Amino acid sequence: MKKLFVLSLFIGLIASNAQALEVIKLPKPQIDTKATLYDALKNRKSVRTYEKKDLDMQTLSNILWVAYGVNRDDGRRTIPTARNAKDLSVYVANKDGVWLYKADENELKQMTAENIMYAFGTQSFMKDVPVVLIYAGSDKDHNFSVMHAGSAYQNVELYAGVTDLGCVVRAMFDKEAVTKAIQLPAGQRVIVTQAIGYEKE
Repeated sequence: MKKLFVLSLFIGLIASNAQALEVIKLPKPQIDTKATLYDALKNRKSVRTYEKKDLDMQTLSNILWVAYGVNRDDGRRTIPTARNAKDLSVYVANKDGVWLYKADENELKQMTAENIMYAFGTQSFMKDVPVVLIYAGSDKDHNFSVMHAGSAYQNVELYAGVTDLGCVVRAMFDKEAVTKAIQLPAGQRVIVTQAIGYEKE
């Protein structure tokens, strides 16, 4: 009887945790700029000073669409993927947890409510960063997902260059903590991360 009670309690805790995780429908991306590609290239830079300000959902939706969103009716993305593999996963981390970007549905699926912002570095500027993008893909040495991650974060860098956003790509982070938090399946790894927020003037 005691074992049955403990098992029931354990199952109840798992179910409660699963129900608590959110799915957030993102607003439709709105990329309305008269800036040219030249402007974006000229202004591209790594930023390490940020306003203490959260990203609103519209801005976050725009960023994710730029990185890895669907830009055609056939489901293809804003970046080229070899053989249309679409083997990249993009996660969003902030103080409220970690979400997986579901590009086809334009929504965020919460993976954890744990705040893992500590795992992305101890540099002083990181305390002001509202969001970190996590790029994950295959753990095979010769795999296209590494290139795809580079294309995605470059898109974000260029978009930031023509907006009031700033970002910086970061390869130094606690891979074990991040991998555990986003519940990466076997055969997947975190490739790189990208801090992003409003640039401090």
